[in-house]
Amino acid sequence: MATYEPMSFHLETKRLRLQPWVESDADELRSLHSERGNGTPTVEHTRSLIAKQLAATATTGIALLPIRRRGEGDFIGYCGLIVGRSTVEEPEIAYELFQRAHGCGYATEAAGAVLDAAIATGRNRLWSTVRTWNTPSFRVLEKLGFERDHISTDDRGELVWLTRSLP
Repeated sequence: MATYEPMSFHLETKRLRLQPWVESDADELRSLHSERGNGTPTVEHTRSLIAKQLAATATTGIALLPIRRRGEGDFIGYCGLIVGRSTVEEPEIAYELFQRAHGCGYATEAAGAVLDAAIATGRNRLWSTVRTWNTPSFRVLEKLGFERDHISTDDRGELVWLTRSLP
């Protein structure tokens, strides 16, 4: 099995800063998850999600990172690499932003920084899985050079698998 450099856990773009989770991110992450329309998770549940992310990062060398706007310092979502439905060798890029942050190019900007960080680890390919209704995510991934690979179905419906080869 190939070995990879750890991903950089501190990424900056012109407008954004991505850094590791801290416990105080729990309230903002709860608010973001509540926008999904399935209720608001408990503080304990959200803290346990953050703890699991930090543990996974320590094990895999890849991370899902909170996104903050540099000027305002506010939490607007997260972006990063996860094992997800894929593997450590070919992880998934994942992102989710508050609805108020949609349409500003933040997802593309953050995902571009994560893509560069993935390239620096020495990986050859990334995946992404997107629900068929999520047109904005398809646009972000298209801008980053991802291409559709196949469609699968799970208990929540159709899932489009996209891939991108890394230089």
